Amino acid sequence: MPAPVFEEFDPANNCECPGCVHWRRVGGSPLPGRFGGHPAARGVLVVAAAASAALAASAPTAAAHSTPPAPHRSAAPVDPVPETPQGTKSPLHGPGGKPARGPVTTPPITRTQIINRAKTWIAAQVPYSMSLYWTDGYRQDCSGYVSMAWGLTGNEWTGSLDQFGTKITKEELEPGDILLFHNPDNPEKGSHVVIFGGWTDYTHTSYTVYEQTPPKARSQPTPYAYWTNSAKYVPYRYNGLIADPGTAGAQAGKTSVPFPGAAYFGPGADNKYVTLLGQLLVARGAGAHYTKGPGPVWGPADQRAVQAFQKAQGWTGAAADGLPGPHTWELLATGKGKNIKPAAASSAPASHGVPGYPGKNWFRPGAVNDHVTRLGRQLVKKGYGRFYAQGPGPAWGEADRRAVEAFQRAQGWRGGAADGYPGPETWRRLFL
Repeated sequence: MPAPVFEEFDPANNCECPGCVHWRRVGGSPLPGRFGGHPAARGVLVVAAAASAALAASAPTAAAHSTPPAPHRSAAPVDPVPETPQGTKSPLHGPGGKPARGPVTTPPITRTQIINRAKTWIAAQVPYSMSLYWTDGYRQDCSGYVSMAWGLTGNEWTGSLDQFGTKITKEELEPGDILLFHNPDNPEKGSHVVIFGGWTDYTHTSYTVYEQTPPKARSQPTPYAYWTNSAKYVPYRYNGLIADPGTAGAQAGKTSVPFPGAAYFGPGADNKYVTLLGQLLVARGAGAHYTKGPGPVWGPADQRAVQAFQKAQGWTGAAADGLPGPHTWELLATGKGKNIKPAAASSAPASHGVPGYPGKNWFRPGAVNDHVTRLGRQLVKKGYGRFYAQGPGPAWGEADRRAVEAFQRAQGWRGGAADGYPGPETWRRLFL
């Protein structure tokens, strides 16, 4: 029988066998295997010939009583539940590694934005660390990852993230919510938090997870609620969540974000609260004031929309100056007060001489009005209902644009004439 072949290998430098521990203490970094390396491998070549016969004879016994491979061997199974130690609360870190001071706030964000932010770390393969900070200023552990995805202005940990969310049930989970397990007895290694990405089957026993865990950020199907300690994970929904434009939630026009202060609005303002304000106003009937969806830069459209809402409450003079105060914000955030009446727009004369055509401003991202519903219903009648997963509604969305574009192309139009936004001629032909 030929002598067995012995392969040299360089064991991982974190091997915990007594020999490696000893040589790390007395000699610094161990040499590669062929020059010394692992103490257990030093005499291999010397005894190889003598041991070959014994190995051949005892092979069945050895196979029956073999021990599991060492953790640093490639044959070791992958642990689906690596430990996830985390750091404590800390501020954001800038490019120079210096903390960015300031209070931690709850900025508004949509579900789509949360998931998209979560995907950025996965695409960048951000490595796990409880002490390092990524280029965006967030700590590279599980709680830093959620702080980043939620857009918080500081790094939280599993013991504080609940302050930025509200408990929900399993049945209420939607993409962008989190599953939080905080273990007070061992908060550093006994806790974890993940982002819920949506159910993978109708039984709701598995979901897509977004998480930061050794060795790097990942997304994969995961059993509900998690691989271990499943019963201890609690679902939470971010308090600053706002609805994506075009969804039923956006039409409701509500938010739990408190009034940030008058300084966030007015000429020169550029922040997320301006966007949120615009979305709330559109949901209350102010879509006609925006030629495109609300954005973070304050402009005349925002002031006109605020003023229209204030006047709808019966306010006049300084109370209807177009700048939101605490009372205006409260009515918008809670869905209370009176909506801006659409009758003001419908009473306007026909646009471009086409009866019933209200103008392009009513059909733009973020628009919510009865004209969008009327347009959608007519498109369905004309045979373009395949673009709608649900019936046409008042919130302008991609389904409306695609249906209009298909109708325009059916007229033989191309290029800018088939952009998916109804002009007077599109309207006239639709309602012939």
